[in-house]
Amino acid sequence: MMADNNTDNNYTDNNNVSVPLRNLLNSIQCVRDRVRDGESNESDGVFNLSNFWDTLNQAVKAVSQEATKLSLAFSKPPQPTQQDGEKLAESTQKSILSLSTVYYWLPKSQGTSLRKQVRDATVEVLEGVTQLVEVILSSPLQSLSQDQLTSTGGVWSACDQFPHLPRDNKAAVLVVLSSNIGVVKDAIEEMEQALSEAQDPFSDVLNDEQEGEEPRGNQDTYWSERDQRVIGPCQGLMKASAACLRKLTSAVRTHGDVTTPQNLAQLDDLADLTKDISPSVDDLALCLYPPMDYIGVEDNVSKLSALLKKLLEVIRSSHVCGESELTWVQFLEGAVNHNLQKARDLLQQDS
Repeated sequence: MMADNNTDNNYTDNNNVSVPLRNLLNSIQCVRDRVRDGESNESDGVFNLSNFWDTLNQAVKAVSQEATKLSLAFSKPPQPTQQDGEKLAESTQKSILSLSTVYYWLPKSQGTSLRKQVRDATVEVLEGVTQLVEVILSSPLQSLSQDQLTSTGGVWSACDQFPHLPRDNKAAVLVVLSSNIGVVKDAIEEMEQALSEAQDPFSDVLNDEQEGEEPRGNQDTYWSERDQRVIGPCQGLMKASAACLRKLTSAVRTHGDVTTPQNLAQLDDLADLTKDISPSVDDLALCLYPPMDYIGVEDNVSKLSALLKKLLEVIRSSHVCGESELTWVQFLEGAVNHNLQKARDLLQQDS
């Protein structure tokens, strides 16, 4: 926490406006921690998602306005009186409590993917206001500091993202898929770039050219012929991962349904599984760079293949899989098995 006992020196003894600010800071931190770690209230009746968004956006706007008022009040001398400070702190706290209350309206039955993204955005606003109050407490009241400008802008930025959040669980799952597609695409492109630039810098030098030195002493910086054979099926698995995520995105966009609890849960299951794909692709890619870690390659090939098979199995049994989707699901299942077996054969053959 930026605020400490020394920050009282920034305020005059007969106008200790830091007291309501410290109380406000403690309150916001408690609310933030509850939102981050707590559970939502389950809705007894029909939940009106449209009304929730209208009310949430109003609450976020109120927090942004209160943060602006607070920042302006402490932007230049004279500082607010303790009474004015208490009023500012009280109105800011009221907006914070209102925001958290509205967030808790959103039940998990509307989808855990949606709720997580709304929760993360809400926590970001609360953290922004926390930082702003900390900066005000720790800054001498002379002029508007860069830290205070940055903190105020951080609150605005966190609030401005709410109109762009996904409005239902289908849209939230599409956000998850899009994010993971980007990570996998980057890993594939980086590997292809590295391969296009790869060469053995000593390939034309005779092994005995420099007596007393190990030949090709930089072999840890390039791929051997054996390495390049192994890379092929590993790239195949990485590309199958990207294809699976792209096809799944299209299927969710076309068939994704949020009108029944079962379909909502299926979308969340798909999102959860896809979150494991991109880090697994990254792990495999890292093992492939020279010097190649053959044990790591074999472990990560098996891990990524198992994840893809599980994802394809869940896709196959979900409501987003129609007849046209079944065709690519079967094709990718075959591609995964083919590349897995090919990678294992090459690793065992060359060991």
